[in-house]
Amino acid sequence: MSEMTAEDYESIDGASRELHTRGWRKAFTLNEMFEAWASLVAEVEQGYDQMVAEYTNDMACRDWLALVWPMLTERVRDARAEELKALDARFRAATLDDAGRAIGRFYRIENNDGWWWRRRPIKVAGEFAADLAAE
Repeated sequence: MSEMTAEDYESIDGASRELHTRGWRKAFTLNEMFEAWASLVAEVEQGYDQMVAEYTNDMACRDWLALVWPMLTERVRDARAEELKALDARFRAATLDDAGRAIGRFYRIENNDGWWWRRRPIKVAGEFAADLAAE
């Protein structure tokens, strides 16, 4: 892969600023959101144990990545694509597709929301398990 250019860095910064103007609480960096997604995936693999409200908040990092992706240059997307695919594959392996039934009881899932909203962690513990078990 060739070196990143000023245009590549500007696509990252510009996309971050654009999402901030759309209502995201700050201009997150691409690295911040990749780290947040990696952290959440690891938590889900280990057994998510926080409240469902915290989980839905944590999931927003994947929404951010989906929104920013088309705003990035091809070089940036190519540089980060394998990392995103690997994290997504790990998330899929640690979750079940339930068409959004479990999380949808607590969070309104729209038709255009990402596939990650329609999956629930396989391993659950603590408050998260209690929330999902409650009818």
